[in-house]
Amino acid sequence: MLLGQALETSEMPHQAIGKVVALAVFASDALSSVAYATDEILLVLAAAGTAAFAFSLPVAGAISLLLVILTLSYRQTIFAYPGGGGAYIVARDNLGEGAAQTAGAALMTDYILTVSVSVASGVAQLVSAFPELHSFRVELALVIIAFMTIMNLRGVKESGRVFAVPTYFFVGMIGLMLGVGLFRYLTGTLPQVTGVLHPVETGVETLSLFLVLHAFSSGCTALTGVEAISNGITAFREPKSRNAATTMLWMSGILMTTFLAITFLAGQAGVVPSKDETVISQLARTIMGASTPLYLLTIAATTLILIMAANTSFADFPRLAALHAGDRFLPRQLTFRGHRLVFSWGITLLAMLASLLIVVFEADVSALIPLYAIGVFLSFTLSQAGMVVRWWKISKLKPGDTIKTHGSMLEHDPRWHWKIAINAIGAAASFVVMIIFAVTKFPQGAWIVVVLVPTLVIVFFRIHHHYQRVATELSLRGKAVQMGPRPLKTILLVDDVHAATLRMVNFVKSTGEPWEGVHIAINPEKTEQVAQKWAERLPDAPPLVILESPYRSLTQPLVDYIQAYLKERPDAFVHVILSQITFDSYWEHALHQNSSIVFKLALQSMPRVVVTDVTYQLHVHANGKPAEVAGAASSGR
Repeated sequence: MLLGQALETSEMPHQAIGKVVALAVFASDALSSVAYATDEILLVLAAAGTAAFAFSLPVAGAISLLLVILTLSYRQTIFAYPGGGGAYIVARDNLGEGAAQTAGAALMTDYILTVSVSVASGVAQLVSAFPELHSFRVELALVIIAFMTIMNLRGVKESGRVFAVPTYFFVGMIGLMLGVGLFRYLTGTLPQVTGVLHPVETGVETLSLFLVLHAFSSGCTALTGVEAISNGITAFREPKSRNAATTMLWMSGILMTTFLAITFLAGQAGVVPSKDETVISQLARTIMGASTPLYLLTIAATTLILIMAANTSFADFPRLAALHAGDRFLPRQLTFRGHRLVFSWGITLLAMLASLLIVVFEADVSALIPLYAIGVFLSFTLSQAGMVVRWWKISKLKPGDTIKTHGSMLEHDPRWHWKIAINAIGAAASFVVMIIFAVTKFPQGAWIVVVLVPTLVIVFFRIHHHYQRVATELSLRGKAVQMGPRPLKTILLVDDVHAATLRMVNFVKSTGEPWEGVHIAINPEKTEQVAQKWAERLPDAPPLVILESPYRSLTQPLVDYIQAYLKERPDAFVHVILSQITFDSYWEHALHQNSSIVFKLALQSMPRVVVTDVTYQLHVHANGKPAEVAGAASSGR
C-alpha cells in the first residue's frame, strides 16, 4: 500500500528517466541552494556592518564563475564515464583506491548533510511565514524525511514524476518574483525591506580579506549538488551521456541566473540578514506584497524545493553506496535492489543518518551549514584531478591506440590540451575553495567533517579487508578437496512430549538416520514427567538421554555433550533438531519462551554442528487435527 506493486527485474530499462524529470531528480539540490546561499553570504558580511553588503554581489559573481568552471569540467566527466559514479569512479580509475574511498566518504557525508540542511532550511522557510511553528521544527523535519523516504522507496521514475511538479513550481515562482523585482528596480519603484524581526548583530568585526573569504565559502553552498548528474548517468534514457550533459547545462544556467538576481535584488532592496526570516521571504513580501497570495505561493514553492533538494541525495547516495559495496568497501546489502528496483537499504540508511543530524542539531540551518560543502569540494578536487591524470594518459596515445581501464576506455583525443586545461583549472579552483572552507569554518564545526572523512575511509578499508579475509578463507583454490560421507549423530532436543515433538520424531525418521532424544534437566519434577511420557507415548523411540543442568543453563550441558562426542569423532557431523511452535500473531509468540534462538546462538560457533528447525504451526482457532495425531484424542500436553 505504501510502496506500490513489485517490479520485475526486466522492468529496469523502463525505469530510466528523461531530461525534464531528471532535472527535478538530480538538480533540485543545486537549484534549491539559491534559497539560502545569499543568506549565508549576508550573515557573514553583516559582522563588518551594513556597508560590507556591497561585497555580496562580487562574491556571488566569483561563485558563479566557479560554477561555470565546474560545469565544463563535469560535462567532460559525463562523456568520459558514461557508466556514472562521478568522483568515486574517476578517482578509483586514475588516482587509486585511497583517493576513491576519500572521494566516496566526502560525497556520502555531503549527501547526508544535504538532506539535513535542505529539510531544515525548508522548515525555516515555513517558520518564516508561520512563526508559531518554531517550536515544532524538529518534528516537522522528521516527518518530511519520512515522507521523502517512502516516496523514494516507490522508485526513481515514480518519485521523479511526483517531485518534478514542485521543482518547476519553484522555478516559475522565483522567476516571477525576480522578473517583477527587476522590472520595479528598472522603473525606480522597488521598495525597501522593512519590518524585519531580530536582525543579526552588525559591525562587530572589521572588514578583512578573511571575512570576505568566509562569506565566499559560505556562499559556495550554492554549488552543492553540481556533481549529482555525473553520479546518476545510468538513470537517464539513451543517449545517456548526451541527455545528462544537456540537463547539467539547464541546471547551471537556472542556478547561476537566479543566484545572481537574488543577490542583486537583496542589495538593492536593503535586505537585512535575520535568524527569523530568510532573504527569499523578505524579497517576496517586499516585491509581491506580504498580504498577497503570490507571497505565500513563493514561500510554499521555496519550502517545497528545499524539501525536494533532499531528493537529489536520495537518488545519488544509494547509488554511490552500492558502488562502494560492490567493491566490498561497504556491507554487500547496499547492492541489493528492493521490489521497486531501487537500492532500498541505501535509502533507509540515508534517512536514518539525516534524521539523527536533525535531532542532534535541532533542525538549525546555521548550525548545520559549517559542516556542509567541505566534503563536496573535496570530491570536486579529486574528480577533476583524476580527469587531469586521465587526459595526461591520453596525451601519450597515438591515433588508433586504445587502453582499457577499470572504469572506461582510453583512446587518442586531439583536443586533450583544452580538456586537460579545463579540468586542471577546476581541480585548482576546487582545492582552493576547500582550503578556504576548512580554515574559515573550522572553529564553527567544520572540524567534524575534517575528522569524519578520514575516519570513514579507515572504516571502509576495515570492511574491505574483512571481505578479503572471508574470501581467502572460503576459497578452495590450491586446497586439497576431500568429498565423501562422514559419521553423523542426530540429536532431537526434547523439552516436552506433545504434538510438536511428534512432528520432530516423524521428520527425523524420514531422514533414515539413527537418532536420539535429549532433554536438558533443569527442573527435576518436569524431567521425571517428560521421561515418563516419552516412554509411554513413544514406545518405539530410543531411550531419552537426560543431561543434568545443576546451574539451570539451557545450553551448556548440550554444548559439553556435543563437544565430548566431536572430540572422540573429529571427522563427524552433529545434527541438532529443534522444535519451533509458530502462532498466528506476534503477541502470541511473545508469550512463549522461544528458546530455539538461544540454542542457535550457542551452537553456531561450533564446527561441524548443523541445526534444523522443525516448525509446528499452531492455529488456536482452527478446526481439525494435524496429521501426526489424526484419530487420537488430544490432551493439549
